[in-house]
Amino acid sequence: MKMNHGFSWQYDEFKQVGTDYGSKAEVEIYDSSHADFRDMEAESIRILDSLEIKRSNVLIDFGSGTGTFAIQAARRCARVYAVDVSRAMIDRAEAKAIKAGTSNIEFHHAGFLTYEHNDSPVDAVVTTFAFHHLPDFWKGIALKRVNSMLKPGGQLYIHDVILEETNAVENIAALIDKLATAGGKLLREDTERHFRDEYSTYDWVMDGLLSRSGFTIKSKHIEGGVLGTYICTKN
Repeated sequence: MKMNHGFSWQYDEFKQVGTDYGSKAEVEIYDSSHADFRDMEAESIRILDSLEIKRSNVLIDFGSGTGTFAIQAARRCARVYAVDVSRAMIDRAEAKAIKAGTSNIEFHHAGFLTYEHNDSPVDAVVTTFAFHHLPDFWKGIALKRVNSMLKPGGQLYIHDVILEETNAVENIAALIDKLATAGGKLLREDTERHFRDEYSTYDWVMDGLLSRSGFTIKSKHIEGGVLGTYICTKN
Protein backbone atom coordinates (compact mmCIF):
# COMPACT_ATOMS: atom_id res chain seq x y z
CA MET A 1 0.00 0.00 0.00
CA LYS A 2 1.62 3.22 -1.17
CA MET A 3 0.88 6.17 1.07
CA ASN A 4 -0.31 9.45 -0.42
CA HIS A 5 2.04 11.93 1.19
CA GLY A 6 -0.07 14.79 -0.18
CA PHE A 7 -2.96 14.57 2.26
CA SER A 8 -2.81 16.70 5.37
CA TRP A 9 -4.20 14.22 7.88
CA GLN A 10 -1.61 11.44 7.64
CA TYR A 11 -0.19 10.56 11.05
CA ASP A 12 3.24 12.10 11.59
CA GLU A 13 5.30 9.09 12.61
CA PHE A 14 8.44 11.23 12.86
CA LYS A 15 6.92 13.12 15.80
CA GLN A 16 8.44 11.66 18.95
CA VAL A 17 5.81 10.41 21.40
CA GLY A 18 6.83 9.38 24.90
CA THR A 19 10.61 9.24 25.31
CA ASP A 20 12.30 11.47 22.73
CA TYR A 21 14.47 9.07 20.74
CA GLY A 22 15.22 11.87 18.33
CA SER A 23 17.46 13.27 21.06
CA LYS A 24 21.15 12.41 20.77
CA ALA A 25 21.35 12.34 24.57
CA GLU A 26 18.64 9.66 24.77
CA VAL A 27 20.25 7.66 21.98
CA GLU A 28 23.63 7.77 23.72
CA ILE A 29 22.23 6.07 26.84
CA TYR A 30 19.80 3.74 25.04
CA ASP A 31 21.95 0.60 24.96
CA SER A 32 23.27 0.99 28.50
CA SER A 33 19.88 1.81 30.04
CA HIS A 34 18.15 -1.07 28.28
CA ALA A 35 20.91 -3.41 29.41
CA ASP A 36 19.50 -2.99 32.93
CA PHE A 37 16.50 -5.14 32.03
CA ARG A 38 17.16 -6.94 28.71
CA ASP A 39 19.93 -8.62 26.75
CA MET A 40 19.34 -7.24 23.26
CA GLU A 41 21.96 -9.39 21.53
CA ALA A 42 20.50 -12.58 23.04
CA GLU A 43 16.99 -11.39 22.12
CA SER A 44 18.14 -10.83 18.54
CA ILE A 45 19.57 -14.33 18.26
CA ARG A 46 16.35 -15.84 19.66
CA ILE A 47 14.28 -13.94 17.09
CA LEU A 48 16.48 -15.11 14.21
CA ASP A 49 16.33 -18.68 15.50
CA SER A 50 12.54 -18.59 15.89
CA LEU A 51 12.16 -17.38 12.29
CA GLU A 52 14.75 -19.92 11.07
CA ILE A 53 16.53 -17.19 9.12
CA LYS A 54 18.86 -18.55 6.43
CA ARG A 55 21.86 -17.09 4.60
CA SER A 56 19.79 -16.42 1.46
CA ASN A 57 17.06 -14.53 3.33
CA VAL A 58 16.36 -10.80 3.19
CA LEU A 59 14.51 -8.98 5.96
CA ILE A 60 13.27 -5.57 7.06
CA ASP A 61 13.74 -4.33 10.62
CA PHE A 62 11.21 -1.61 11.49
CA GLY A 63 12.19 0.51 14.46
CA SER A 64 15.79 -0.62 14.13
CA GLY A 65 17.01 1.70 16.89
CA THR A 66 20.73 1.52 17.57
CA GLY A 67 21.09 -1.43 15.20
CA THR A 68 21.67 -4.34 17.58
CA PHE A 69 19.20 -6.65 15.85
CA ALA A 70 20.10 -5.50 12.33
CA ILE A 71 23.78 -6.26 12.95
CA GLN A 72 23.03 -9.74 14.30
CA ALA A 73 20.68 -10.40 11.38
CA ALA A 74 23.27 -9.19 8.85
CA ARG A 75 25.68 -11.83 10.11
CA ARG A 76 23.14 -14.52 9.29
CA CYS A 77 21.24 -13.39 6.17
CA ALA A 78 21.88 -11.85 2.76
CA ARG A 79 20.56 -8.34 3.37
CA VAL A 80 18.86 -6.24 6.03
CA TYR A 81 16.83 -3.08 5.50
CA ALA A 82 17.02 -1.16 8.81
CA VAL A 83 14.27 1.45 9.14
CA ASP A 84 13.87 4.03 11.91
CA VAL A 85 12.13 7.40 12.27
CA SER A 86 14.97 8.81 14.42
CA ARG A 87 17.90 10.26 12.51
CA ALA A 88 19.98 10.05 15.69
CA MET A 89 19.21 6.32 15.99
CA ILE A 90 20.16 5.74 12.35
CA ASP A 91 23.45 7.58 12.83
CA ARG A 92 24.31 5.50 15.89
CA ALA A 93 23.31 2.26 14.16
CA GLU A 94 25.43 3.06 11.10
CA ALA A 95 28.45 3.70 13.32
CA LYS A 96 27.91 0.42 15.17
CA ALA A 97 27.54 -1.48 11.88
CA ILE A 98 30.84 -0.07 10.58
CA LYS A 99 32.56 -1.05 13.83
CA ALA A 100 31.04 -4.55 13.58
CA GLY A 101 32.28 -4.91 10.00
CA THR A 102 28.85 -5.50 8.47
CA SER A 103 28.30 -4.16 4.96
CA ASN A 104 24.95 -5.75 4.04
CA ILE A 105 22.67 -3.38 5.98
CA GLU A 106 20.80 -0.64 4.13
CA PHE A 107 19.63 2.11 6.49
CA HIS A 108 16.49 4.18 5.88
CA HIS A 109 15.26 7.21 7.82
CA ALA A 110 11.57 6.31 7.63
CA GLY A 111 8.85 4.35 9.40
CA PHE A 112 5.93 1.98 8.94
CA LEU A 113 3.92 4.60 7.04
CA THR A 114 6.66 6.25 4.98
CA TYR A 115 9.20 3.57 4.08
CA GLU A 116 8.96 2.66 0.40
CA HIS A 117 10.36 -0.78 -0.38
CA ASN A 118 11.55 -0.54 -3.97
CA ASP A 119 13.20 -3.93 -4.11
CA SER A 120 11.93 -7.52 -4.32
CA PRO A 121 9.58 -8.76 -1.59
CA VAL A 122 11.42 -9.95 1.52
CA ASP A 123 11.37 -13.15 3.55
CA ALA A 124 10.68 -11.58 6.94
CA VAL A 125 9.76 -8.35 8.70
CA VAL A 126 10.74 -7.85 12.33
CA THR A 127 9.69 -5.12 14.74
CA THR A 128 10.42 -4.94 18.46
CA PHE A 129 9.11 -2.23 20.76
CA ALA A 130 8.21 0.10 17.88
CA PHE A 131 4.65 -0.71 16.80
CA HIS A 132 3.16 0.98 19.88
CA HIS A 133 4.18 4.36 18.46
CA LEU A 134 1.22 4.17 16.05
CA PRO A 135 -2.45 4.68 17.01
CA ASP A 136 -4.62 1.65 16.22
CA PHE A 137 -6.05 2.94 12.92
CA TRP A 138 -2.52 3.56 11.65
CA LYS A 139 -1.40 0.16 12.93
CA GLY A 140 -3.88 -1.31 10.46
CA ILE A 141 -2.52 0.81 7.62
CA ALA A 142 1.03 -0.16 8.60
CA LEU A 143 0.23 -3.89 8.63
CA LYS A 144 -1.25 -3.75 5.14
CA ARG A 145 1.90 -1.98 3.95
CA VAL A 146 4.11 -4.57 5.64
CA ASN A 147 2.09 -7.36 4.05
CA SER A 148 2.76 -5.90 0.60
CA MET A 149 6.53 -6.00 1.26
CA LEU A 150 6.59 -9.72 2.08
CA LYS A 151 6.83 -12.72 -0.18
CA PRO A 152 3.85 -15.12 -0.09
CA GLY A 153 4.36 -17.13 3.08
CA GLY A 154 6.79 -14.50 4.41
CA GLN A 155 7.01 -14.06 8.16
CA LEU A 156 6.15 -11.13 10.43
CA TYR A 157 7.59 -11.00 13.96
CA ILE A 158 6.15 -8.47 16.42
CA HIS A 159 7.33 -8.03 20.01
CA ASP A 160 5.86 -5.13 21.92
CA VAL A 161 3.77 -3.99 24.85
CA ILE A 162 0.47 -5.70 24.04
CA LEU A 163 -2.13 -6.11 26.76
CA GLU A 164 -4.43 -8.89 27.84
CA GLU A 165 -7.73 -7.34 28.93
CA THR A 166 -7.99 -9.34 32.16
CA ASN A 167 -6.22 -7.55 35.04
CA ALA A 168 -4.68 -5.05 32.61
CA VAL A 169 -4.25 -2.27 35.19
CA GLU A 170 -2.71 -4.61 37.76
CA ASN A 171 -0.36 -6.11 35.17
CA ILE A 172 0.78 -2.67 34.02
CA ALA A 173 1.47 -1.63 37.61
CA ALA A 174 3.45 -4.82 38.17
CA LEU A 175 5.54 -4.17 35.05
CA ILE A 176 6.29 -0.61 36.14
CA ASP A 177 7.44 -1.84 39.56
CA LYS A 178 9.54 -4.62 38.01
CA LEU A 179 11.33 -2.24 35.64
CA ALA A 180 11.83 0.33 38.39
CA THR A 181 13.56 -2.35 40.46
CA ALA A 182 15.82 -3.15 37.51
CA GLY A 183 16.55 0.37 36.31
CA GLY A 184 15.59 2.79 39.05
CA LYS A 185 13.69 6.07 38.83
CA LEU A 186 14.66 6.76 35.21
CA LEU A 187 13.19 3.50 33.96
CA ARG A 188 10.07 3.90 36.12
CA GLU A 189 9.42 7.32 34.60
CA ASP A 190 10.09 6.00 31.09
CA THR A 191 7.60 3.15 31.56
CA GLU A 192 4.95 5.38 33.11
CA ARG A 193 5.40 7.78 30.17
CA HIS A 194 4.87 4.87 27.79
CA PHE A 195 1.45 4.02 29.20
CA ARG A 196 0.42 7.64 29.59
CA ASP A 197 1.44 8.93 26.16
CA GLU A 198 1.88 6.03 23.72
CA TYR A 199 -0.42 3.61 21.92
CA SER A 200 -0.04 0.07 23.25
CA THR A 201 -3.21 -1.90 22.59
CA TYR A 202 -5.10 -5.06 23.58
CA ASP A 203 -4.16 -8.43 22.16
CA TRP A 204 -7.66 -8.89 20.75
CA VAL A 205 -7.21 -5.67 18.77
CA MET A 206 -3.88 -6.94 17.42
CA ASP A 207 -5.43 -10.31 16.55
CA GLY A 208 -8.10 -8.59 14.47
CA LEU A 209 -5.72 -6.15 12.80
CA LEU A 210 -3.38 -8.97 11.79
CA SER A 211 -6.10 -11.23 10.39
CA ARG A 212 -7.72 -8.35 8.49
CA SER A 213 -4.36 -7.34 7.03
CA GLY A 214 -3.69 -10.68 5.37
CA PHE A 215 -1.78 -12.55 8.08
CA THR A 216 -2.21 -15.89 9.82
CA ILE A 217 -1.04 -15.96 13.43
CA LYS A 218 1.31 -18.94 13.83
CA SER A 219 2.15 -18.31 17.46
CA LYS A 220 1.22 -15.79 20.13
CA HIS A 221 2.51 -15.37 23.67
CA ILE A 222 1.66 -12.65 26.19
CA GLU A 223 4.13 -12.54 29.08
CA GLY A 224 2.78 -11.19 32.35
CA GLY A 225 -0.30 -9.95 30.54
CA VAL A 226 1.66 -7.05 29.02
CA LEU A 227 4.49 -8.17 26.69
CA GLY A 228 3.27 -9.74 23.47
CA THR A 229 5.12 -11.77 20.86
CA TYR A 230 3.50 -12.71 17.55
CA ILE A 231 4.89 -14.78 14.70
CA CYS A 232 2.67 -14.53 11.63
CA THR A 233 2.78 -15.59 8.00
CA LYS A 234 1.50 -13.73 4.96
CA ASN A 235 -1.54 -15.48 3.49
